[in-house]
Amino acid sequence: MPVDSVAKPVSPPAVAESVAPLLANIKDRSARVGIIGLGYVGLPLARAFAEQGFAVLGFDVDVRKVALLQRGESYIGHIPSEVIQSMSQRGFEATSQFERLREADAILICVPTPLTDAREPDLTYIINSAKAIAASLRPGQLVILESTTYPGTTRRVVQPLLEAGGLKAGRDFFLAFSPEREDPGNPTHSAPLIPKVVGGLEPGSLELAAALYGQVVVCVVPVSTLEVAEACKILENTYRAVNIALVNELKILYDRMGINVWEVIEAAKTKPFGFQAFYPGPGLGGHCIPIDPFYLTWVARQFGLTTRFIELAGEVNTSMPRFVVSKIADALNDRGKSIKKSKIALLGMAYKKDVDDPRESPGFEILELLLAKGAVITYNDPHIPRLPSMRHYPDFNLTSQPLTPAWLRGQDCAVILTDHSAYDWNFVVEHTPLVVDTRNATAKVAANRERIVPA
Repeated sequence: MPVDSVAKPVSPPAVAESVAPLLANIKDRSARVGIIGLGYVGLPLARAFAEQGFAVLGFDVDVRKVALLQRGESYIGHIPSEVIQSMSQRGFEATSQFERLREADAILICVPTPLTDAREPDLTYIINSAKAIAASLRPGQLVILESTTYPGTTRRVVQPLLEAGGLKAGRDFFLAFSPEREDPGNPTHSAPLIPKVVGGLEPGSLELAAALYGQVVVCVVPVSTLEVAEACKILENTYRAVNIALVNELKILYDRMGINVWEVIEAAKTKPFGFQAFYPGPGLGGHCIPIDPFYLTWVARQFGLTTRFIELAGEVNTSMPRFVVSKIADALNDRGKSIKKSKIALLGMAYKKDVDDPRESPGFEILELLLAKGAVITYNDPHIPRLPSMRHYPDFNLTSQPLTPAWLRGQDCAVILTDHSAYDWNFVVEHTPLVVDTRNATAKVAANRERIVPA
């Protein structure tokens, strides 16, 4: 796949000579690509390289995932097992043996970057990956960090770990940062169709990283430094978090004023300029938007600054699960019931529609809050048959219940948390005595409107 408008970085003669062998292997696609982390980012990226003829070696510490991939089975809903089997036929291999990193010519790090309980960056997965690479690093390899993190991580954290064995970045091996932009379950914007921002430690690293991604993505966007590339991803997700916080705050205000926020947004987005629609919900979910802005607020404090606007947005978004619970309490109270001992069904536990990804889903906090108030909770999600243990939540030991009329009728309340396309909202409202809708999913339901409470 050709690269559109990729700048040609100029390397010094000595560096250019060391770049040449790997650059040639990248261009003829004989270079072997190693990917650390085979989750919602790493596995689609492995697919993109495999489908363009690269031999791909995927690494993961989860031996269960590795075993599934070795059997040709997928654990991600929007990637069928047939795709994994096709990848294997094209040279994809999964392993948990990190000493094999030496076999890769280019190594891409796609591991999680969560927050600690104090909402500070947790770079454990990045650090462990860098140490594993350093243990077998050889001259001529290219290392690219894709994990979202604060500006300065690649240079100040990853580079020293990789150089600990004596090899020098930019001379003996090459180092770059390219932020992941994966949108799970989005068929319009799969990995090969999303422009790739790339920043290099020096011109040789940038040239190699741009050439590598240029083989598999529609467009490469080179930037001047590692830090610009790191800051780019933080900006993208902070932009979304702040705007979602705005509409979430307006949702609470307009609810108090008796104004339908969804209708307001639909009216506002008819303006052909100067407005982009964002939508409220029960809280932020996914691995990026709830987390990445706090990476920026943390690094700002290291420079003696307070990002008040971003922190306020975080406060608004993290307060939404409690707002939803208060709406559930009010709706039940209006019908002479309390949350305690009420049977409440949660519809959709994925963080967004039509995916099987529960990471940072606000549904888990809402579930925990309702249980603490004595509710009897069940759930249905066509994409998540059993609630997994999460980083901040215990094993709730809940499995998805069949979406039957009898199950719905047996509930005191059903709460729509994720508006999966598989749901028939007319069916849900018809058979449920009370529906609390956090997603405006029932907007087109005409019958039994008196049962629906927006939240």
